[in-house]
Amino acid sequence: MKRRQFIKATIGGGVTMGLLGTAAAWHSGGSDQAPLTIDAALHKLKLLSDQPVSNLGQWQPDQIFAHCAQSVEFSMSGFPAHKSAIFKNTLGKLAFSIFSSKGEMSHGLSEVIPGAPALALDNDINTGLHRLEKSLAAFKQYEGDLSPHFAYGDLSKEDYEIAHVLHLYNHLQEIIYNK
Repeated sequence: MKRRQFIKATIGGGVTMGLLGTAAAWHSGGSDQAPLTIDAALHKLKLLSDQPVSNLGQWQPDQIFAHCAQSVEFSMSGFPAHKSAIFKNTLGKLAFSIFSSKGEMSHGLSEVIPGAPALALDNDINTGLHRLEKSLAAFKQYEGDLSPHFAYGDLSKEDYEIAHVLHLYNHLQEIIYNK
């Protein structure tokens, strides 16, 4: 083996092992998160509708709720753009597996869904909340074929429910309750 190939293989293997080790350590941490069901998510949203809220991140609360609603809607109608099949079948599946078994998600909270329409800023939290509640209720009742997730690939309805709730709970970390 040539020296350059050996160095590349050694570095690549080390990076891969480091990522897997980090994922395993993070995965074993556990979580005290709320139940990962549509009903639990709807209950949390109902509690939010009665309180003034603000945001910690780049998006306003109405944009956060519209973004989460987009994801739910796209699971039934089809995502406008997808990561590569290689990504979905490797890193995407690994990420979903870790998120679902840990009971929490961590992702860029200002990253839009690829190809999704821009998030309008109307500063009406009730509009965003209503859209999200409506999309979650529609998903719960939905009996048709689900579209592949843009990053995770094919998911069962149960897995999609977990993905939607984890996604929402992750975004709720940027919502402040102004009591």
